[in-house]
Amino acid sequence: MTRIKRITLKEVEFIAHKLAKEKLEYDEPIPEFNSRYANVLESCLLVPFQTFSKKLLYKGLIDKAAILFYLMVKNHPFQNGNKRIAMTVLLVFLYKNAKWLKVEINSFYDFTMRIAASPAEDKKQYMEIINNFISRNLADLSI
Repeated sequence: MTRIKRITLKEVEFIAHKLAKEKLEYDEPIPEFNSRYANVLESCLLVPFQTFSKKLLYKGLIDKAAILFYLMVKNHPFQNGNKRIAMTVLLVFLYKNAKWLKVEINSFYDFTMRIAASPAEDKKQYMEIINNFISRNLADLSI
């Protein structure tokens, strides 16, 4: 079994955040990276690899990708642009693990908006929805 590669804080800063700023900045600007809320982003990046009693809480790439995406959308690690940055963080994470999402950008953004609008008490249900979305659109990369 291939070891799942993490996305690092530096990769978020220099790849995902930069991509969001360059390619997804529409009417609302994405703030500078150093304006993020202290430790919120860091927590979002660590949770997919958390363990309890030496057992992973999120097994497999899709589960890890789903919780990473959910937390990036819902925990608001930045002052603005969280949904757009969440999209690029998910893509970078998948790319590092030789995967990609084959989905039209507007569909991906609409899906992200749906997750952002979801009630916190329905997290479990929306995690399943995210898992299904990723599973349906996941493609192998040959890198």
